[in-house]
Amino acid sequence: MPASLVIVGLGYVGLPLAQEAVRSGLDVVGLDASQRVVEGLTAGRSHVDDLSDADVATMLAGGFRATTDPTAVSDADTVVICVPTPLSPEGGPDLGAVLSAADSIASHLRPGTLVVLESTTYPGTTETVLREHLEASGLVAGDDFALAFSPERIDPGNTRFGFRNTPKVVGGLSEACTARAAEFYGLLVDEVVVAAGTKEAEMAKLLENTYRHVNIALVNEMARFCHDLDIDLWDVIRCAATKPFGFQAFYPGPGVGGHCIPIDPNYLSFAVRARLGYPFRFVELAQEINQGMPAYVVSRVQELLNDRSRSLRGSTVLLVGVTYKPDIADERESPAVPLAQQLADRGALVRYHDPFVPTWSVGGEPSSSEPDLEAAARRADVVVLLQAHRCFDLDALAQAATALLDTRGAVSRTDAVQRL
Repeated sequence: MPASLVIVGLGYVGLPLAQEAVRSGLDVVGLDASQRVVEGLTAGRSHVDDLSDADVATMLAGGFRATTDPTAVSDADTVVICVPTPLSPEGGPDLGAVLSAADSIASHLRPGTLVVLESTTYPGTTETVLREHLEASGLVAGDDFALAFSPERIDPGNTRFGFRNTPKVVGGLSEACTARAAEFYGLLVDEVVVAAGTKEAEMAKLLENTYRHVNIALVNEMARFCHDLDIDLWDVIRCAATKPFGFQAFYPGPGVGGHCIPIDPNYLSFAVRARLGYPFRFVELAQEINQGMPAYVVSRVQELLNDRSRSLRGSTVLLVGVTYKPDIADERESPAVPLAQQLADRGALVRYHDPFVPTWSVGGEPSSSEPDLEAAARRADVVVLLQAHRCFDLDALAQAATALLDTRGAVSRTDAVQRL
């Protein structure tokens, strides 16, 4: 028999979960605070990169329905919380959306329900803060309802690994809670990985992204001194990557973006400082390096202009690809924004081209994507390739540009092309 599932939060995490749950035969309700999101989905419109309108139509045909009414929780066997946890002004996670969701769930929670948090947060959140808000219902976690944490592992734009074939980590408040969560996710994914508890599952998510954050910072710092030493770091990485053990290739870039890497490691750093009183030095150093990359790109643009006896002020700089990763429309935490702002602050005329982002705003100033990439490249004093979307003809771009700074190692080096 289909099980009743309510997913709270219908963004880039909640909607793919809903899709897989519908495919698996579950009766799925999506609960979101945004009337616009609910109306769009009800009309068959997707607002996330990985699902098309046709995908949403298939979900609707399979029984999926979206609502802003929290009473839907009262019929649920399982409730999964997939709401955003951005950084707070203090540097830790802003749990406002999680706590709001928990309070809505508590008002309608019934005995026997499984509640799972997928939103990324610091270790201890599930068994302390979330538990406290849910127990305002009068029910006791671990006795009257099951409580667990399962970190989301959605990678927007990844065509190889989707929801079902990405292993799912689960950790419950008790062994029984863990077993209940593992049984639920076993309906949706090929492999469930059982953690010792909620804190271990929460920490696993932070370790995954801290690992990437730190290694990206390593190659970003190497990019700086390799340029000064006239060493092609991209070729260095290519050679090192031939080692069949003990090495994983990471690549430099203009900064880090997205929903995880610039955000999640800070949760751990915040928790360590707040609870233990000392810094997580790797994370803080990595953050310093990665956040400094837009300024470094500006300095490299200035070098290219100086070589032609031009100043940055009054020069036209064309930014190509302003999303945080290739072939998607997601702009969250994209380093293109601070880069564009720093260029503008120094008097450059900033233009951009990105077919995934028709309009873009930097510093409150809206602009439109240049319609013809090659023509815009010919007009620009410097072109900066920030994201190598598959639709770009990079050879034609290199031929059109007077000077091109390639931050992704995607363009063959010529006299007009420099790599980061």
